[in-house]
Amino acid sequence: MDRTRLGRGLDQLIPILENGADAPAVATQVQQTQVPLDLIQHNPYQPRKTFDPDELASLCASVKNHGILQPVVVRKVGEQYQLVAGERRLRAAQDAGLETVPVRIVDFNDQQVIEAALVENIQRADLNAIEKAQGFKDYLGRFKLSHEQLAQRLGLARTTIANLVNLLDLEPEVQEGLRTNQISEGHAKLLKGVKDRDRQLAVFRQIVAEGLTLKATEPLVREVRDDDAHQGHRRPHSPHKTAHVKSLEGELRQKLSVKVEIKLRGKDKGQIVLGFDSNDDFMRLLEALRR
Repeated sequence: MDRTRLGRGLDQLIPILENGADAPAVATQVQQTQVPLDLIQHNPYQPRKTFDPDELASLCASVKNHGILQPVVVRKVGEQYQLVAGERRLRAAQDAGLETVPVRIVDFNDQQVIEAALVENIQRADLNAIEKAQGFKDYLGRFKLSHEQLAQRLGLARTTIANLVNLLDLEPEVQEGLRTNQISEGHAKLLKGVKDRDRQLAVFRQIVAEGLTLKATEPLVREVRDDDAHQGHRRPHSPHKTAHVKSLEGELRQKLSVKVEIKLRGKDKGQIVLGFDSNDDFMRLLEALRR
């Protein structure tokens, strides 16, 4: 049997034997034709929740000039049609005032519709990390599949599925920061290592406030994790430090890309403690201090 994976294209929904039973039936393309826009329902399983208005405006302008060059994919639902893939094209066609659009009609069940929507968005990098994670989680819960089984169906690595779904364990405010691009997926993966919820939020807010890069965030997260391991959940910053001192710590951490702590010992006394985790870090820090 041809085991071409779903991730290689929407035409490749091939049944895979799982747990001794057949997967959903093969999706068969019925025909390609023109369908009135008002007969097409939006995909209720669409994992993408936000659409860039500038991108849609650009696509709408293209549709006005050239029409819909690639048919949207739909399935028949009663006397109407339900979108399977092509949400952006459908929205652009509506904005452009088209009356009909070219469609490919397929015979998909609910599971295949969700898979197709996930694949289309993943292949085109349309989903942000949280939308992917929520789409995967909803699919896994709905169809009772393992990470491994979903990975096989989408043509992805199992670790990719697991790492994304685990992002949903982050604090809601952190998830929203990732969804709105206040932080990157790399930042979010680092923050997963901060298990204490309050400390995770504190580090997230510091990243956003100071515009910390990934490189500058790594020593901050290491510092917090070291504190947890050796000093029993001490706060990232001592409570008696002023906002100015905290700002100076962030500035030095950003500049030197190492752990930085300003320890106050009195009104005009204290220490600046610089940490390093490798010889390369030490030599780079030494060179910066010698300038």
